[in-house]
Parts: sequence; C-alpha cells; structure tokens
Amino acid sequence: MSTPDLNLLVTLNALLAEGSVAGAARRLGLSPSAMSRALARLRATMNDPLLVRAGRGLVPTPRALALRERIGPLLREAEAALKPARQLDLATLARTFTLRTSDGFVENFGPRLIARAAREAPGARFRFALKADKDSAPLRDGSVDLDTGVVGAAAGPELRVRMLFRDRFVGVARAGHPLLDGEISAERYAAARHVCMSRSGQDRGPIDAALKALGLTRNVSTLVGGFTAALALARATDLIASVPERHTGFLRDGMQSFPLPVEVPGIVISMIWHPRHDADPAHQWLRGCVKAVCDEQLDAHGCSGRSGLDPSTLV
Repeated sequence: MSTPDLNLLVTLNALLAEGSVAGAARRLGLSPSAMSRALARLRATMNDPLLVRAGRGLVPTPRALALRERIGPLLREAEAALKPARQLDLATLARTFTLRTSDGFVENFGPRLIARAAREAPGARFRFALKADKDSAPLRDGSVDLDTGVVGAAAGPELRVRMLFRDRFVGVARAGHPLLDGEISAERYAAARHVCMSRSGQDRGPIDAALKALGLTRNVSTLVGGFTAALALARATDLIASVPERHTGFLRDGMQSFPLPVEVPGIVISMIWHPRHDADPAHQWLRGCVKAVCDEQLDAHGCSGRSGLDPSTLV
C-alpha cells in the first residue's frame, strides 16, 4: 500500500467547510481547476465521491459527513506538532535528567548544580551514573542525557561536544608525609610508594612515561578504580596519589597537594550529548546549568593544560 498524500487532508477540510470547489479553491489560494484535480485525487484515494452534485451545489456523502468532525482536530494537532517548541517554563518543568559523569564530578560540581536547579526548576530531578567506559550507545539510545569527561577517540562523530574546563594533575599526600619535607624532586617522587587510578588495570600511564624519559620508574604499590578512592588511601597511609587538581577542591584537613616534578599533559573535560537534544529547551537549560556551575570555579582553580589526555588511564 502506497503512502497517502497527507496534504489531501487540508484539501478535504476546505471542501467540507466550504461545500463547493470554488469556495475551497479561494480558501486555499488555488485555481478552481487545481482544486477539481485535488478532489479527483481524494475520490480515488478514498474510493468515495465525498461531494456530489445537488442542484447548483454539492452535498457531502455519508463518508464525508463521518469525517467532517475528525479532520479539523486532526489538522490542528498536526499543525501544533510542527510548530517550534514553546518557551520553556522552568517553574513547571518536571523531568529527570540522567548524567553520566567522570570520577569526582558529582563531588565537585553536584552540590552547585542541585542548588541552582532548586532555585530555577524545582521540579527537575537528577540521576548521576558513574562513567565506567566511553561507550556512546547510552547517548544514542537516550538512556543518558549528558556525558562529562574527556572525549575519547571512540566517541561517535555525530555527538555534540562543549568544553567545560581544563585541568592538570597534582600530587597529594597526607600532612607530615616525609616527601613533603624539602624539595620534591623527580627522584624522590618516583621512589615514594604510589596509589594510582586505573579503570583498565594498567600499571603504567602518562606520569610513568614522563619519569621514564628521565630514567626513573615510579613505585606503584596500589591500583584503585577512582580518584576518590586514591585520595582516601593517600589520606590514611603513606601512599602518594596523583589526581586532577579539581579533585583537591574538597580535600579534608590533614592532606596537602603539590605540583608534579615532571611535565605531564593537561586534560580537557567536556560535556557530550546527542544531537537529538540540540533544540530541546529543557536540555539547553541543563547544558547551561552544567557550564555555569563549572565556570563558577574557574577563577579559584584556573588550570592550564593541553587536550587529549584521558584521566581514566593510569596517573
């Protein structure tokens, strides 16, 4: 069965409203001959004469009468569906947004995001899911509204990306750690016992590459799956953690950060979404909120860095 021409619904609506070919033609800005041809197509499509001669006018058939009350609302609904989205009313917005975030994002930015949403859209809810991998499928199938993190090489080419901030890696140790007593050289840093974050389980990463260029090897004794866990172990032991500087914004008393004694590329944290959400006013509001709460910390924690390093690899 061929797909019917839905434009014929507009023609039928005009014919039923006017009760004449000439009147329907004027209503739609067509010539009488063009309207006659359209009526012929309608009759052939619906296998019904629809309008038949009665003296000097036309009268609807039972089929046409049955359609008269349905066509108008149907067209109005179609027109409403094709109109641009109405302006977003944040006061009445009731929607749950799923954010798949990199390690530490919720701890650093979640409180500000929730507070901002409570002021602007109290009906908005957030579901934070830990970003365990870089699979783009959740963005494509709509189960995730927004991703945050470093854009990997495997990211789908159709995805939208906006940078949130740059960051750099720093070392972290408990207060009173012997490493903090005196200059922290590359040799002393490498010789200390380290806890490292690695989702893949690899025991070497960019910091080790930088140390290797100096003929040094880092003493890695513990691997964990997240930076928060690395910080917790560094606070309670003599292990040294190396984490993005943003993670040090919520360090508890008894910990101290320091610049790494080797040159390590910085990272760029971005938000990533599927283009289906580009024009969605609610999603535009969400993206604006995420960018705003990240910008609030830029002055206090300005971090320079180069893009391309993935913080999910060993550090």
